[in-house]
Amino acid sequence: MSDKDNSTAPGTPAPPALPEGEIERLTEDIIAALKTVFDPEIPVDIYELGLIYRVDISDDRHIEIDMTLTAPGCPVAGDMPGWVENAVGSIHGVQGVTVNMVFDPPWDQSRMSDEARVALDMW
Repeated sequence: MSDKDNSTAPGTPAPPALPEGEIERLTEDIIAALKTVFDPEIPVDIYELGLIYRVDISDDRHIEIDMTLTAPGCPVAGDMPGWVENAVGSIHGVQGVTVNMVFDPPWDQSRMSDEARVALDMW
């Protein structure tokens, strides 16, 4: 085994790391963008509903998001990933967005924030 990093071809410089503070700015902007996306049947944004499972920000400013739906048969299942991609892709500095729809683990109400529980009167 080698300790050498094989993530780039020989002689190809690795992409530069994001400047200090940029991850925090992008994270805040991504959360704000995700909070603009709503399931039309539920008056709470997808972030507070707990539909976002993972957000990864690469050094080249590509964002990868794993998300789910409240139910696999959700009528907007085909549209929502595009809504998320458009919202996050509009952030200054983002170079690309990949949205992966996942159903493991299945979503349940325990993933909702307190804000979502209040909005849906689910106490």
